[in-house]
Amino acid sequence: MVTKTKRAMTGAECTAEAMKQVNPDVVAAYPITPQTEIMHNFSQFVADGEVDTELVTVESEHSAMSACVGASAAGARAMTATSANGLALMWEIVYIASGTRLPIVMNVVNRALSGPINIHCDHSDSMGCRDSGWIQLYSETGEEAYENTLMAVRIAEHPDVLLPVMVCQDGFITSHCVETVEIIDDATAKAFIGAYKPHYPLLDVDKPVTYGPLDFFDYYFEHKRQQIDAMEHSKKVIRQVFDEFGKIVGKEYDFFEGYMLDDAEKVIFCSNSSAGSTKVIVDELRAKGEKVGLLKMRVFRPWLNEQVVEKLKHAKVVAVLDRAASFGALGGPLFHEVRSSFHEQEKQDKPILINYIYGLGGRELDLEQIRKVFAELEEIKNGNLGELVRYLGVRE
Repeated sequence: MVTKTKRAMTGAECTAEAMKQVNPDVVAAYPITPQTEIMHNFSQFVADGEVDTELVTVESEHSAMSACVGASAAGARAMTATSANGLALMWEIVYIASGTRLPIVMNVVNRALSGPINIHCDHSDSMGCRDSGWIQLYSETGEEAYENTLMAVRIAEHPDVLLPVMVCQDGFITSHCVETVEIIDDATAKAFIGAYKPHYPLLDVDKPVTYGPLDFFDYYFEHKRQQIDAMEHSKKVIRQVFDEFGKIVGKEYDFFEGYMLDDAEKVIFCSNSSAGSTKVIVDELRAKGEKVGLLKMRVFRPWLNEQVVEKLKHAKVVAVLDRAASFGALGGPLFHEVRSSFHEQEKQDKPILINYIYGLGGRELDLEQIRKVFAELEEIKNGNLGELVRYLGVRE
């Protein structure tokens, strides 16, 4: 029987707690704001002997991911964490991790990429990795970051997947803010995660394998196709893991999670901490009789076109909120995905879709801005289309 404990914790502490329960064989650590608090907390568990992990302090994020690649290839369960420019510095090795089919789990505390230098939240770091072959999970709260981290291990290590997973949470907004969270007991968490069974470990001398060979045009394409297939297989595995963990904790998890969505005509689509702020205004406007709702993204990669269409089938107008810009494109990365999902639908079955770029560099998304979005959705619903791509909370 699962035991839940309520605790006051930051998102960083929640993630470190999940890592403690996973008890990985190897963790590679390099500090970068605002991720550093995760490794500070986890290193204390190492120092106190609460985990058996080999904590490797390295000289850069490039080295951190390289250490994880080496450890995972050798047959170890490996984890790390990073933010922003740290993720950018490990770019080369991020692709190697996925291309080599290594089930590494990395927590990404979302932060704006320089320049100009900025240490606060937006999603330009993880969105820049959207085509790197990593599964991506997003977290509204510290509790979700904790749960996603536990589930990420099971997803990554499934034999039909064998892909790395990044778990994202908003820098400072989630990572450093204290909230009441529910943590499950160690025994239940460990039973859910299970023992690691490596596939083709480099150190199995009885079954020698080669990692990292030169891969010319005669096989490279086939290996990329295998990654594509693995990402497709992960859809079923993620669903199974969500259902299994949901039964343990008494919750429901989905790729996209609706709030007051069943009859909603005006909907905001967003991810991470912005979903919590949006729920406040949805409740406020619902009390006034407005048919408003929220669709929150938990899984960005793989992307489920059919579920987006199903969840938004009653909506007349949808605002897609992007905390990242896609320079030179029409709108942000989430907008591209949502708009593409409806491409094959008949015109009468499509909601009107507009995009808001917001919150870059940590610019606050306040409740008044969310009220403004819903007010503008009402104007659009009544025929005043206006700009397709808008900028929320920026000085003109």
